[in-house]
Amino acid sequence: MPAIADPHLTTQSKTEISDTTLMAGLGLTSFAALLLELGLTRLFSVVLFYHFAFLAISIALLGLGAGGVFAYLLKQQLVKIDTRTLASRLCTVNSILIVAVLEIVLRVPVALDVAAKNFFRLSVLYLAAAIPFFVTGLLFSVIFARETRRIPRLYGADLCGGALACLAIVPLLNWLGGPNAILVAGIALAGAGMLWADTRRARKQAALVAAALVLLTAANYSGRLIDVVYAKGKFRDPAWVEFARWNALSRVEVDNQGQAKVIVIDADASTYIMNADLSRWHGTGWERALMSAPPALANVLRQHGEFAIIGPGGGVDVLRAVANGSPSVTGIEINPIIATTIMRGRYADYAQHLYQRPDVHIHVTDGRSYLRATPQTFDVVQMTLVDTWASTAAGAFALSENNLYTVEAFEEYFNHLKPDGMIAITRWEFRQPREALRVVSVAMEALHRLGVANPARNFIVAAQGPLNEDGIPVLVLAKKTSFTPQEEAAVGAHLANYPTLHLLYSPSNPETNPFSDLLASNDPYRFARGYEYNVSPVTDNAPFFFFTLKLDRILNDLGLHHGIDWKVNLGVLVLLLVLVISAMAVLLFLILPLLLQRRRARSSPLALFYFVAVGLGYILVEIAFIQRFVLFLGHPTYALTVVIFLLMLSSGAGSLYSRLWLPRADMAWLPLLLVVVALLADVVFLPSRLAALVGLAFGFRLIISAVLLVPLGFVMGMPFPTGLRALAAAASKKSSEPSDNAVEWAWAMNAAASVLGSVLAMVIAIQFGLTITLACGAAAYLLALAFVRCLPMKAA
Repeated sequence: MPAIADPHLTTQSKTEISDTTLMAGLGLTSFAALLLELGLTRLFSVVLFYHFAFLAISIALLGLGAGGVFAYLLKQQLVKIDTRTLASRLCTVNSILIVAVLEIVLRVPVALDVAAKNFFRLSVLYLAAAIPFFVTGLLFSVIFARETRRIPRLYGADLCGGALACLAIVPLLNWLGGPNAILVAGIALAGAGMLWADTRRARKQAALVAAALVLLTAANYSGRLIDVVYAKGKFRDPAWVEFARWNALSRVEVDNQGQAKVIVIDADASTYIMNADLSRWHGTGWERALMSAPPALANVLRQHGEFAIIGPGGGVDVLRAVANGSPSVTGIEINPIIATTIMRGRYADYAQHLYQRPDVHIHVTDGRSYLRATPQTFDVVQMTLVDTWASTAAGAFALSENNLYTVEAFEEYFNHLKPDGMIAITRWEFRQPREALRVVSVAMEALHRLGVANPARNFIVAAQGPLNEDGIPVLVLAKKTSFTPQEEAAVGAHLANYPTLHLLYSPSNPETNPFSDLLASNDPYRFARGYEYNVSPVTDNAPFFFFTLKLDRILNDLGLHHGIDWKVNLGVLVLLLVLVISAMAVLLFLILPLLLQRRRARSSPLALFYFVAVGLGYILVEIAFIQRFVLFLGHPTYALTVVIFLLMLSSGAGSLYSRLWLPRADMAWLPLLLVVVALLADVVFLPSRLAALVGLAFGFRLIISAVLLVPLGFVMGMPFPTGLRALAAAASKKSSEPSDNAVEWAWAMNAAASVLGSVLAMVIAIQFGLTITLACGAAAYLLALAFVRCLPMKAA
């Protein structure tokens, strides 16, 4: 958000600042701020959980808004300081603050619980991470206020810097890792301090800080100096770690656990690296261990079938399929660190070159895109414990939340099966079933859509032991045709050889349990309404498969300990806690400071609701598109950077053009109306259009993203600056006294709505779906349309 020009903040520099210095300094500062914001999204996914990836957005908005407000409150002190001197000092100090924030993020243990101490830690982390954005907001406010005649060029520099950060974050994460990408933001700020400096001493100080940060980044290239200390509230012992690397998708490490080597993704989800000798498979401990697991039933029923394995990780399912005689195994792994660096590189010898066998074909891409693009069909499409609280296909919270476990995804799996093929999905299950039970629910709805009237005979469900509260693996097998008596007999014979396996459901032997009740009902929605957990089918519109707790259960079960899925379900409650923290921060740092001035804006108070509606609408739309484009682009990092880049660039162009297109405030209705119409069209048509294009090459998907987002972002960039110009012009005509703070109130209200809206958007999406979230954004713009008449109409 650009700063607001306040004539009472202005003072002239000792000498005129050249265009080159002004634009380069502002652009580099903007680059650092957005790079920090995007880097924090990746860091929060590791040290906290996926729910907090979008927390960085609200933190950035809070800091920028609060910095601008405090620039207004401190105008009497700031007016005494030369622009370049102030800018150089703030950038240099801010570069050091970024290092401190990085240490806090990596070292403050924040667990997923509702204890008071955890709430305090989350608040500390939230507010500490906002400090660099606060300093940036302070700086931007002063510069925009003092350089009003060059605002168009300031806009351009601001947008170019932010756009470059969007382009830089992915290669920086791939090459340097998460913590070092944050340090690069500090280096950029120190560089900006050098550009702003107007004395040799100031330039030397900034250069020393930049050099120190460069050396620190170089020393930390291996990740041994500054890395994750606490993740998900638990201490990470570096003595276990043999190998660790970051990329744009996740942080992956290989831990040495006795005789085994384990791939750990985002400090949580794990997968063992297989090192079995296939020439001596039969009768070994490897065969007994792997064939006694529930996923082995797919290999029993399709010993010589062709397998497609989504998220193969360390190769458990691949090894089992090859060892049982599969002539072709296709592994679809999104993370190149796992598929290439580990399994086909550093640990290829340990893994017995499993991923380099001629009958194993590894594709580094996301599962939905690969299946949509390939004409190949398979005997088995398999996913085994693709956990969702880490960011990779072997455990990709955001990725799998947004496409792997939806009805539309299951339709694609069924459509890529041979006539008698099956899907084999393994999930954790508990004494009161909800995860594997929801797999059955989703598969039932997919089969209904494919024309299967009653799929009760199309399922087999087996567990690795009796269901308990902690959770055990449960396999769901589903076909487009009924399971035959011969297939049921083969399953029974295998279970007799491995008594640890328990049959929960088969067509001819349904047990008395929720699986049988669900299939007997033949209506997953009606069953879910009366069931204790939310096990209704999920779609691409509301892809939150793993949030199974109903609202009343979340509130009733506070403080109770649950199975391993509790940390996912509790994420909803934590989002509500973040909403409370955001509201408190907005009150303390945006609203209260202006209230304490005891001055009233001369403009109509209703005009402020215009800015609230515009801020709320923009952030709801932005986050809804980020979530929607995760499926389309294949990963949250890509969606975040592409959506923010396109909306920022196009909104900035719209802001500049608004001076020509909307010379009067009473014309603000036109872009608002265009936004509402475009969003309503997106609500109706966008989901199906994006889903149909998922299989295109990534470059084509980027072009389509630009075609969809740039025109919308262009008109979305007009309402806010048009309203501000109206307030500023009206204030300058009515009074020369510094008593009218309508502009500052408008800025504060817009920032407050953006901060709260960034968290509210996630809550709405989880509870009601992405389409409703986008519709809420349209409703907010419609509300802004109603308040246009409250703006000073004749102000230019």
